[in-house]
Order: sequence, then C-alpha cells, then structure tokens
Amino acid sequence: MYYTYIMTHKRNHLFYVGVTNDIKRRTFEHKNGTYGSHTGRYNIDKLVYFEEHQWIQEAIKREKTIKKWKRQWKDNIITELNPEWRDLSAEWDLSIFEEPNQETNN
Repeated sequence: MYYTYIMTHKRNHLFYVGVTNDIKRRTFEHKNGTYGSHTGRYNIDKLVYFEEHQWIQEAIKREKTIKKWKRQWKDNIITELNPEWRDLSAEWDLSIFEEPNQETNN
C-alpha cells in the first residue's frame, strides 16, 4: 500500500505534500524532525489528510497533482474528510519507531 499525504503545522498555514509506503513511520519522522529540511524548520508535524493507493505510480501522480493545486483546493479536500483539521495520527502508537536508548560504558 502507498499513501499520498498532507502535513501541516499548528496554525495550519504551511503544507507539506508527500508520498510514502509506510504512513505511520513517515509521520513519526515528521514529528521527530528526523527528515530535516522544510518540515523540520517549520515544525510541520500534523497529519491532516492521507489517501491510499495500490500502486506507487498512482501515489506519485496524485502527489504531483496536489502540489500544483491552489491553496483553497487543498483546504477543501482536507476539510471534506477532516473538518476540524485534527491530527489524524494522534491516536497512533508511533513509539515502535523509536530507537532504543544505547548506554555507553565508560
């Protein structure tokens, strides 16, 4: 399964549109700043929209389409499926992606 998704930040002003084959792992990366760049700099860590695709080509095509959309069109698809713009990952257990603490012996 592949996913096209939209992340935003606390004020819902900036968007990040992406593709992944593991929506939970990718969300964890956004929330923990492990991916760097735009998402880390602007704290884009709230998953507000995603859709599933059987084929990676479909997911990439959809990502490219959404990226070209005007802001209002993105707002509309998010609001249609997530009217309160809540974090869709809020109830997911993302702790499985945390690396175990490695103790060092001195």
